[in-house]
Amino acid sequence: MPFTLPRRAVLALCAGLIATLPALARPAQAETVTVFAAASLKTALDQIAADWQRQTGNRAVISYAGSSQLARQIEQGAPADLFISADEGWMDAAEKAGMIVPASRRDLLGNSLVLVAPKGTKPVAIKKGFDLAGVLGPGRLAMALVDSVPAGIYGQAALTSLGVWAAVQPKVAQADNVRAALALVATGEAPYGIVYATDARAEPRVTVVGTFPQDSHPPIIYPAALVAGAKPAAAGFLDDLSGPQATAAFEGQGFTMVTR
Repeated sequence: MPFTLPRRAVLALCAGLIATLPALARPAQAETVTVFAAASLKTALDQIAADWQRQTGNRAVISYAGSSQLARQIEQGAPADLFISADEGWMDAAEKAGMIVPASRRDLLGNSLVLVAPKGTKPVAIKKGFDLAGVLGPGRLAMALVDSVPAGIYGQAALTSLGVWAAVQPKVAQADNVRAALALVATGEAPYGIVYATDARAEPRVTVVGTFPQDSHPPIIYPAALVAGAKPAAAGFLDDLSGPQATAAFEGQGFTMVTR
């Protein structure tokens, strides 16, 4: 005679299987990966990290700062799993120091450089020899650190190319990173600032009054790479950065995708 489970037992067994399905869809033990990322990525990357956690159970803890500061911290042994720089130079430095996995390196995003001011400010014609110092008047020009932070380096290159750096340099207020420079304009401490187009989009208190010509500065490229000794889940997060959801988040903030 065949053995038949009581109906109550069958229902209990089914309920137990259903309850375990979410756990089966996730790793046996979720991992936390540490991401060092350029400050300009914050708005999009926070969204991407939250989506990734919901989908995988793994968590991305993101430290935002200027790319130069992050690269130096990695070189000094900071426990990062993934590095996303706002320029190729600092990623090159990390690779030269043996701090990243070269085979994992990829160019991820592009951006553009803009002049911002508080809402309601009139546009500025950004061209060769334009009188930015006169536009500033007694005010200051907010920029990220021009000797080390990518946004500041790009900004100085653009102003030099346009022939106005010498006149503007005494009026520059340098900040630790591009979001700090943006905050100086958003709070009214500086009447103008040079930031990425994506930063301007993320801050409702400012408006773009001009865009710097692409040929006035080196191409703005964001490379990403695993840090040597990264946790296995970090590779999954890096791959996810080129996926459809991440692409939508990045493009929604004004970035251009270099890889798909």
